[in-house]
Amino acid sequence: MNLGGFKNKEVVVDLSSSSVSYREINEDDARKYIGGRGLGVKYVLDNGPEVEPFSEENILCIMTGPVTGSRSSMSGRLAVVTKSPLTGTVTDSHMGGWTAARLKWAGVDNIIFKGKSDKPVYLYIEDGKAEIRDASEVWGLGTRGTIAAFKEKYGENDLSVMTIGQAGENRVLFSSFINEHDRAAGRGGTAAVAGYKLLKAIVIKAAQKGNMPEPKLANEYKEANKKAVKAILDGGLTAPNKGGLSVYGTNVLTNLINEVGALPTKNSQFTNWDEAEKHSGEYYNKHLLVANNTCHACPVGCKIEVEVKEGKYKTRVESIEFESAWSIGANCLLSDAEAIAKLIDLCNEYGLDTIELGHAFSVTMEAYEKGIIDEKLEWGDADAMIELTRKISMREGFGGVLAEGPANATAAWGAPELSMSVKGQSIPAYDPRGIQGIGLGYATSNRGACHLRGYTVASEIAGIPEPTDRLEAHGKGELLKVFQDLLSFSDSMNICKFSSFSENAEHYAEQYGTMTGVELTADDVMKIGERIYNLERYYNNLAGFNNREDDFLPKRFTEEPATGNSAGHVSRMDIMLEEYYAVRGWKDGVVPTEKLVELGIIDGDAVKLK
Repeated sequence: MNLGGFKNKEVVVDLSSSSVSYREINEDDARKYIGGRGLGVKYVLDNGPEVEPFSEENILCIMTGPVTGSRSSMSGRLAVVTKSPLTGTVTDSHMGGWTAARLKWAGVDNIIFKGKSDKPVYLYIEDGKAEIRDASEVWGLGTRGTIAAFKEKYGENDLSVMTIGQAGENRVLFSSFINEHDRAAGRGGTAAVAGYKLLKAIVIKAAQKGNMPEPKLANEYKEANKKAVKAILDGGLTAPNKGGLSVYGTNVLTNLINEVGALPTKNSQFTNWDEAEKHSGEYYNKHLLVANNTCHACPVGCKIEVEVKEGKYKTRVESIEFESAWSIGANCLLSDAEAIAKLIDLCNEYGLDTIELGHAFSVTMEAYEKGIIDEKLEWGDADAMIELTRKISMREGFGGVLAEGPANATAAWGAPELSMSVKGQSIPAYDPRGIQGIGLGYATSNRGACHLRGYTVASEIAGIPEPTDRLEAHGKGELLKVFQDLLSFSDSMNICKFSSFSENAEHYAEQYGTMTGVELTADDVMKIGERIYNLERYYNNLAGFNNREDDFLPKRFTEEPATGNSAGHVSRMDIMLEEYYAVRGWKDGVVPTEKLVELGIIDGDAVKLK
C-alpha cells in the first residue's frame, strides 16, 4: 500500500478456531471508501447482507481512518461496523476517547472478528501483534470492573480497554461497547454481536511517542492541520472554553431545542416541557460539573463529567450528553438531574444505549398509562427506572421483553404505534415536527432513526453553514443529501462530527490529501461521501429494505400536531421524501443499477455481460 496515514495492517480474528492472522489493506478499496465507516461497510457487504446478526457468519469490524491517532484535531475516533441485531440493517457506531488512537499507535488499522468462541475471550494487542486470551475471570463484570481488572493486570500507563458489559453478554439488542472513559459506541446493538461471539473486550497497550501515523506530505499536512485547527478555535460552537460545546457539552442544546418547540416530550406526545431546564447543560454546569474531559487531539473538550456527592443517586460519571439527558429526562418526564446522571452511569456500567433505554422506559410508561400492559411504570419514577435498567441488562422478567428493543416490545403488545422508531431504532432528541429536515434524516438513515447520518439541525437551528427555515419542508431533500454525504466522508476519515461545525469539505480534502498523498478536491469529498451512503443503501436493499414504507416516520409525527413554538406543525414527509428520492436518484428507496455503476460500487462491464 502506498498511502500515508495507514499502518497497512488488519488483524483478522477467527474466534471459532481461536486463530489470528494479518493482512494488508486493499489500496483500491481504501481510495474508494477511505477507512472507518466506509471501508467497514464494504467489508460487511462483501461478507453478505443475508447473514443473521447472531451467527458465526456475521463479522464485527473495529475500524480506524487514515488520520486516526494523528495530530489532526478530533482524530480519536473509531467505528464498530456490523449487521445490527436491532434493525437488521448495516450499522456503524462510533466512539471517541483514546482507544482508536492507541490501536493505530500499536501498529494496527483495523480488526475483523468472525466466527464464535466456545468460551469468553478478549483480544490483547501490543507492538503490532494480537493474541486471543481467556476472559473467564471478567465475564459477568460490568465495564468498570472489567477495565479495572485489565489495568491491574497490564498497568495503567499506555493502556486502553474497549469492553462490553452485562447487557452485551446477555445480547440486549441495544447494548453498547464502552471504552476507558465512559465513551460509548452506542447505537445498533454492536455489543450484542460481541456478546454472541463471547468476545468481552479489546485491550491495547501502546504509547504515542514514535507511533503516530506518518503523513505522506509532511510540510503540507502541517499547514492543512493548522488551517483546520484555526477553524475550530474560531468556531462559534467549538471555540475552546468559549463555545457552547466546550463550556456546556452537547447538552447546551436542551434549552435551545425546547425553546423552539422541538424537544420530544412524554414519548413525543408534546414538543416542549416547562421542566427541561432542570436537566440542561447550563444546570449541570452550575450545580454538578467537576471536569471537562477530552478525547485524543481535541481542543474542544465537550465531555462533561459530573459528580453527585451524596444521597441515593451518588455517582461520578462522564458523558451527560444532550441525547442521553433528554431520552431519560424529558422523554420520560424525569427532571431530576442527579437521578438522570445515575441512570447514565448505569448505562455506561452495563453497556446500554442511553437513547434506546429512555425509549424502553417511555413506551412502557405510555402503555401502562393507557392500560395496554399491566407492568407498572409511571412517568418520572426514577427509582423504578433504575431497577428496570438492571432487569433489562440481565434479561430478568419484564426486562427481557424490553431487551428486544422498544419497537419489538410494543409490537408484541399489539401497540406498535407507541414506538417512535424507524427500522427498529428509536429517534434521538429532535422532534421532526419542529425541525423538518431532521425528520427526513431519521426516515432515510441507513442505520435506523439517527441524527448523526445527516445533521440538518446545524443549518435549521444553528445556521451552519447557512440558515434554513426549520419549519419549511421544501428544499430539505437537497439539504439532507449534502449533510449525509459530507458526514459519510468524515466518519470514514474518522474525524469527530463536531468538526463539521467549523470545518468544511475543503478542510477534509486537504487533511486527507496531505496525510495519504491522494489529492482530493472538495467536490471529490462529496462524491466519495455519496458513494459510501449509496453503498449502505445498497446493502440494505439486498437485506430486504426496498420499500418506501421503510423510509417513513411514526404517525404521531405526521398526524399529531406539535406544541410550544412549533404548535400546529406536523412532519411533511409527503413533500420531503419525494424530493429526496429525486435528488438521490433512487426509485422508491432503491438504488438503481445505473447509480451503482456511476458511483463505482458495482462493475459496469460485469453488468453489461449479464
